[in-house]
Amino acid sequence: MSKEIEISGCIEIPDEISVDEVTDAFIDFIESKGWYFGGGFQEITDKDDKS
Repeated sequence: MSKEIEISGCIEIPDEISVDEVTDAFIDFIESKGWYFGGGFQEITDKDDKS
């Protein structure tokens, strides 16, 4: 028997880290536990950020 958990949140990373690096690390972690992930990843951009 198994159950599902929904994950909702954001990960703050340094500018020099790519979205692909984060997704690869996340999937590697999930798979190392024998778990499965179904979903997606989306980079958040703030178009009003003036910094």
